[in-house]
Amino acid sequence: MTPSRDISRLIEIMAALRTPVTGCPWDLEQDFATIAPYTIEEAYEVVDAIDRGDLDDLKDELGDLLLQVVFHAQMASEQNAFVFGDVVEAITRKMIRRHPHVFADKDGNLASSHVKEVWDRIKAEEKAERAARRPPEETPPHKSLLAGVKAGQPALTRAMELQRKASTVGFDWNDPHAVLAKIREEADEIEAALDRGDKQEIAEETGDLMFALVNLARHVDADPEAALRATNAKFEKRFAYIERALEAQGRTLEQASLAEMDALWNAAKGETKPVSGR
Repeated sequence: MTPSRDISRLIEIMAALRTPVTGCPWDLEQDFATIAPYTIEEAYEVVDAIDRGDLDDLKDELGDLLLQVVFHAQMASEQNAFVFGDVVEAITRKMIRRHPHVFADKDGNLASSHVKEVWDRIKAEEKAERAARRPPEETPPHKSLLAGVKAGQPALTRAMELQRKASTVGFDWNDPHAVLAKIREEADEIEAALDRGDKQEIAEETGDLMFALVNLARHVDADPEAALRATNAKFEKRFAYIERALEAQGRTLEQASLAEMDALWNAAKGETKPVSGR
């Protein structure tokens, strides 16, 4: 088996990895549910490469993400559900249908704002068609305002979308200060749960606090995913400062006390503080 620029080679490799007896034991143990977290992780790594402006890394990460698509398609083919070619056909059909201004003459040249309108209209038509293909239910499900919010999004992004959707009917805070009061309330509830020692309640209240924080981000026009990525990067930079400072003293992290590391952390904050914050 040799590398190739042809997608068929990647499909062959994945099939070989999933072949009983001769394939890879780890790959053979996987299913859709166990692979799904890796799919999400690879998508995030694509975003990270874009954020860093590293196009060489982006090439590799896009390959890793493509492997995830091939992996899921291979597992589906083993169940006689669909194959990789069906995935390609489905997305090409969808893209052609959603761009009539490019692939058909009836809409002609459209402004970008009109393109979005056409896209949303066709998506709604496709959703109705999929619903019509499903077997009828005895009791029609409740049609929620939030039904259109995709379930597969990262939790922070989906929280933002759920809140934004609810706000369209007035279910929203009027002032970010009111959201801040809600955050304090949720923090108090976590403290009470900690005092009771109920792990399930602590986890639930922590989720409520995170949801409230996303709400604050939305009210101040901040992307919670981007904000958290920036904070992660800041944490890494400041922790690296601690490591370098201790290394300069000929010491390791394990040899330093928490008080010493905390003092170095505060020094690192001064080093990484933006000019506007001085």
